[in-house]
Amino acid sequence: MKTISSVVENYIKNKPFLLNGLSLGIVNLTSLARVMQPELEQEMDKEVKQGAIVMALKRLSEELEFKLNHKVERVLKNLGEITVRSSLVDYNFTINPRVLSRQAEFISEISNLPDVFYTSSRGVNETNIIVSDSVSHIMDKHFADEKWLQKVDKLASVTVKLPKDNVGVPGLFYYVFQRLAWEGINICEVISTNFEFTIIVSEEQVDLAFKVIKDLKNI
Repeated sequence: MKTISSVVENYIKNKPFLLNGLSLGIVNLTSLARVMQPELEQEMDKEVKQGAIVMALKRLSEELEFKLNHKVERVLKNLGEITVRSSLVDYNFTINPRVLSRQAEFISEISNLPDVFYTSSRGVNETNIIVSDSVSHIMDKHFADEKWLQKVDKLASVTVKLPKDNVGVPGLFYYVFQRLAWEGINICEVISTNFEFTIIVSEEQVDLAFKVIKDLKNI
């Protein structure tokens, strides 16, 4: 059986930016209830009092505030070292056996070079390889007869070390990426392991991305 609380919660959860605004206490509950009322009445097929919606929103916002303050906030305050690298190039290829063998040859050639950035991510149909611009000529040599789908230069990375208890905290990445989205930062790619994550952005936006992530420690 549908209740006002469950319908309100479902409505809010389907609107991520509204969800975060509610958790931060910056949303006028009465105004929001007025906007939600027609849709909730249609959902429940009966009249729904505005006051009941406000009460449901208030309970939900208190729950969200607890989850944010006592879980996500703890992890954010313990973010580790933040490392920035610039002058990166992103290559995108369709997956095929040749790409893997050429990638192995490329890694072998650059393995002894100092201060070279290299990372790759493999999806179902595509592989992305991101390298320092200083070794892009080596990359081009090994992949000379391989057609890339896209090649983007003038990129930068921001790598963040995470505390070990981040694995059991839902919503952490959502909160970080939402803050970046609010600042209009376009994330080209995300690479993550258990205890660190890296975002790839344009060089023009890397300083702002660094500041947004650094400021998360002080929320």
